[in-house]
Amino acid sequence: MGSVAEVILPLALAFMMFTLGLGLGVSDFTRVITRPRDILIGLCLQIGLLPVVGLVLIAVWPLSPEIAIGVMLIAVAPGGVTSNYLTALARGDIALSVSMTAVTSILSVITIPLILSFVIAGGLPEDASFTKTAFSIFLIVTLPVMLGMAFRKFAQTVVEKLERSAHVISTVLLVLVLVGAVVQQRENVVSYFAEAGAVTFALNVIMMVLSFYIAKTLATGSKQQISMCLECGLQNGTLAIAIGVMLFGGGAYLIPAATYSLIMFATSLVFLAFARTKLAG
Repeated sequence: MGSVAEVILPLALAFMMFTLGLGLGVSDFTRVITRPRDILIGLCLQIGLLPVVGLVLIAVWPLSPEIAIGVMLIAVAPGGVTSNYLTALARGDIALSVSMTAVTSILSVITIPLILSFVIAGGLPEDASFTKTAFSIFLIVTLPVMLGMAFRKFAQTVVEKLERSAHVISTVLLVLVLVGAVVQQRENVVSYFAEAGAVTFALNVIMMVLSFYIAKTLATGSKQQISMCLECGLQNGTLAIAIGVMLFGGGAYLIPAATYSLIMFATSLVFLAFARTKLAG
């Protein structure tokens, strides 16, 4: 991707996170205090269990080092904003979904470099220290979210007019990023998809099944169960791709994020149909 990856990709991701911020309010964060049970369960699944599942899979699956690290990039990524839309369609707890997306996105400044430093043998690349990685994530994730929230608070009328267009643009940017990741590796795409497709499918399905049944036991109801399952099954693939470019220069490291981003829509739509007919009535 060259300069496109180094410049356009971070800007595209920053715009997507700004769009996320446009839909957030302070209550989406204070809900952690006012409704701690469901939020904490969801965060434990997303930030705690998902990376563990990823670690187990790359330990038992015969993968190249690049693909293995790419799988972990997805496993440590926060939830994607698409989960909020699908949660609404599945008749889940939208407020819980939005709060989980918001909190995991903000916490990713710490969780992503921390977990990757632990996972990658020898630590992060020499030119990507913990502090530098955290600062980069802050610039392309946390700061745009905060700016979006501020824009919503102080320019509510403008936001109401622009929010729908911003979401459309974000969706288009997501598609372009995924296409770009595939095109960059077009000569190796078949072999990479053959290697990464099965493990990313396993990561997605295993995590959705685990979160579904754990939430069924611990969460307060079926709506919250729906939200947690979708949050844990729809990761921010764009951020995973951006970090793969930022830390490793792209290449095969991006393939798991690309395959996962395609797979997660298919599995989530299947779950959506199930949730609407069997859970939310």
